[in-house]
Amino acid sequence: MGEKVVAGQFDLSDRQRYRDKLRVCLTGLERLLAEQRFDRPKNLMGLEIELNLTGADGMPKMLNAQVLERIASRDFQTELAMFNLEVNIAPHRLGGRVFDRLAEELRTSLAYADRKAGELDAGIVMIGILPTLDRDDLVSSNLSDVDRYALLNEQIVAARGEDFTLDIDGVERLSCTSKSIAPEAACTSVQLHLQVTPGRFADVWNAAQAVAAAQIAVGANSPFLFGRELWRESRPPLFQQSTDTRPPELQAQGVRPRTWFGERWISSAYDLFEENLRYYPALLPICDDEDPLEVLDEGGVPKLAELVLHNGTVYRWNRPVYGIADGVPHLRVENRVLPAGPTTIDVVANAAFYYGVVRALAEESKPVWSRLPFEAAAANFDAACRHGIDARLVWPRRGRYGGTTEVDAVSLVRDELLPLAEAGLDAWGIEPADRDLYLGVIEERCRRRVNGASWQSATFHRALETGLSRDAALAATTRRYRELMHKGDPVHTWPVGLPETVPMG
Repeated sequence: MGEKVVAGQFDLSDRQRYRDKLRVCLTGLERLLAEQRFDRPKNLMGLEIELNLTGADGMPKMLNAQVLERIASRDFQTELAMFNLEVNIAPHRLGGRVFDRLAEELRTSLAYADRKAGELDAGIVMIGILPTLDRDDLVSSNLSDVDRYALLNEQIVAARGEDFTLDIDGVERLSCTSKSIAPEAACTSVQLHLQVTPGRFADVWNAAQAVAAAQIAVGANSPFLFGRELWRESRPPLFQQSTDTRPPELQAQGVRPRTWFGERWISSAYDLFEENLRYYPALLPICDDEDPLEVLDEGGVPKLAELVLHNGTVYRWNRPVYGIADGVPHLRVENRVLPAGPTTIDVVANAAFYYGVVRALAEESKPVWSRLPFEAAAANFDAACRHGIDARLVWPRRGRYGGTTEVDAVSLVRDELLPLAEAGLDAWGIEPADRDLYLGVIEERCRRRVNGASWQSATFHRALETGLSRDAALAATTRRYRELMHKGDPVHTWPVGLPETVPMG
C-alpha cells in the first residue's frame, strides 16, 4: 500500500462516499485508456524483497524500527511486523547485463543492511517463512508501529467478526486461530514489476498467471510454519487464511477471498480494477480531495488515489498497478508469487526466468491461455505450492491434437519454459552471458530437483536424525541457512545437513 495512511474511525457515510469515489476513479481510468494517455514502452522492471531479522540463535528479532534508523536509506522500509524489512531496487531497463547489475546492487544493499543490523546483534535472513517463528511472535503487539498496519488490522478483524482460522494440511497439519492479521507477516516475498502498455497488459498478465505454478515449483522456499512442516510453499494458504475477511458462511456462499489467484483470463487491465470494485468492500475508505474527471477535463493526470489504495488491499498473486512517473501515467504487472531468497543469485535467476518466459508467452501467436483452462492454471498453482519441485502440472499438449496433459514441473520447465525464457531474454536484448548464467541456475535446480524448500526440509530431517529436538533442529537449520545465504552460492549447490559443530539440543 506504500502510502501514508492516518488512523481514524470510519462511519457509514465514509464508506458510501468512498464507493462513489471509486466509481469515479474507474471512469477516470477508462478515459485514460480510451484517450491513450499512458506511457510508451520503456522495458522497465523493478524489484522489491521482504526480509526477516533474526538473532545469532536464528530466532526472530523485533527490531525493524531501530535497524531502519541505522540503515538510514530510502531503499529500505518497514513491513508488517517488527521482524520484517523491505528493500526496493530502483527500476532498471531490461537489456544488456541488467541481471548482473541487479545482483551486484542487491548484494551491496543486503550486506550493508546486515552490517547495520549486526550493530544490534541481529542479521538479515532472506527466506519465504522463517522456520523459527512461534505463534507468540505473530501477535498484534508485534505489528510495526505504523498507522496503516494498525488500521488495516483493525478493519480486517472487524470485517471478519471472529478469530482467523489457520488450517493447512501438508506433510504435517497446522490448525490454530489468531486474533489478528499478524500471521500474514510470516510471508516474505519477492515482488517483480514490469511496466507495460495498456495494449500489452492483458497478454502479460495472462502469461504471468499461466506460469505462476512453474515459478513456485522451481522457487519454493517456505516449508515450515509454527514448528510444522506444511506445503513446500506455505505462503499462499497462510496469506489467504490470515487476511480472510469471510466467516465460514460467506466462504460457503462463494464470496471471493481477498487473497486469490483469480477466476478468468482477462482482456484489459480495466477488467481487474473493475473486479476489485464489484467484489471487494473497502477496508480503508479514505477519500482524497482530487476530482479525477475534473483533472482529466483540464488535461491533467489524476492520481486515482482511492482506486490505488483499494487495489492495495486486494492481494492478487499477479496484481495490476497504476502509477505516475514524471507526470505520465503507466501500468505495471506486479508478480507477487515468489518467496524471498535463498540467495541473491537465486532471486535474480528467478527474475530472469520470469521476465524471459512472460515475454515469450505473451507474444505467442496461439497463446497458452487460449489452450489452458483458467481452472487448470489455478489448480497448477495449488499443486506447485503443495509439492514444490516435485509437482505435476497440467499444460497444453504440443502438436496438432491439442488438449492438455499432465507433466512433471521439472520436465515442463526444462523442455518448454527454459527455451521460451531464453527466447524472451533475447527479445529483451539481454546479453547471452547474463542469460545463460541465470537460466542455468534454474536448469540446475530442475536437474538436481533442489530448491530452497527441499534443502530446508532435508536439512531439518538430517538434524532430527542427529538427536536434536524439533525446535533445536529448526533453529539449527535456520542458522545454517543464514550462513549459506550470506556465502551466496546458489541453493542447488548447498550441502544438506549441519556442520559437525552444532551442539545437541
